[in-house]
Amino acid sequence: MKKYLSLFITTLFVFSSGFSFALAEENNQAGLISQQKVEIQNIKEKISVEREAIKNKIEADRAAAKTKFEALKASLKTEKDTIKAKIKEERLLGREQALERFNNATDRISALKDKVNALITKLEAKGIDTTSAKTLVGVAETKLDSAKTKITEATTLLAGSTNQLTKENKTALKTLAQETKTLIKEAHQALIDASKSLKDSLKLKKEANKQNKEEKESTETTTE
Repeated sequence: MKKYLSLFITTLFVFSSGFSFALAEENNQAGLISQQKVEIQNIKEKISVEREAIKNKIEADRAAAKTKFEALKASLKTEKDTIKAKIKEERLLGREQALERFNNATDRISALKDKVNALITKLEAKGIDTTSAKTLVGVAETKLDSAKTKITEATTLLAGSTNQLTKENKTALKTLAQETKTLIKEAHQALIDASKSLKDSLKLKKEANKQNKEEKESTETTTE
C-alpha cells in the first residue's frame, strides 16, 4: 500500500511540476508577445510624431517661400527699367508655376493615400488582413515626405532672387526635379500596390468564407 501511495505521490509531483513548467513557459511567451506589442506601438507612435514634425516643417517652408516670392514681386515695382521688370516678372511666374506643378502632384498622392488608408480601416474592421497594405502605405508616406523636402529645397533656390540662376544652381535644380519626379512616381506605385494587396486579401477572405459555408452545408447534409 505504501509502495502504491509513494508511486502516486511521485507521479502527482512530476505531473504538477510539468504543468507548472508549461504554465510558466506559456506565461513567459504571453509576456514576450505583450512586450513586443508595446514596442511596436511605441515605434509607430515615434514614426507618427516624426512624420508630423516633417509635415509641419514642410508647411512652414512652403509659407516662407510664398512670402519670399511675394516680396520679390513687390521689389519689381521699384525697377525703373520696365523691360527688365517684365522679364523678371515672367521669370518669377515660370518658377512659381513649376513649383505649383510639383506641389499639385504631391497633393494628389496625399489624397490617394488618404483613400487607401480609409479602405484599410474599413476592411480591417471586417477582419481582413491589411498588414501588407499598411507597410506599402508607410513606404509611400516616406517617399512622399522626401519628395516634399526636395520641393522645399528647389523652392529655396528659386525664391532666392529675381536674377537668372547660376550654372551650379541650375544643375542642382535639375537634380532636385529629377529626384522629386522619381519619388512621386515610387510613392504612387506603392499606393497602387497597397490597393492591389487589399483587393487580393478581400478576395481570399471571400473564398475562405465560401469554402467554410460549403463545408458546413456538406457536414449538415451528411449528418441528416
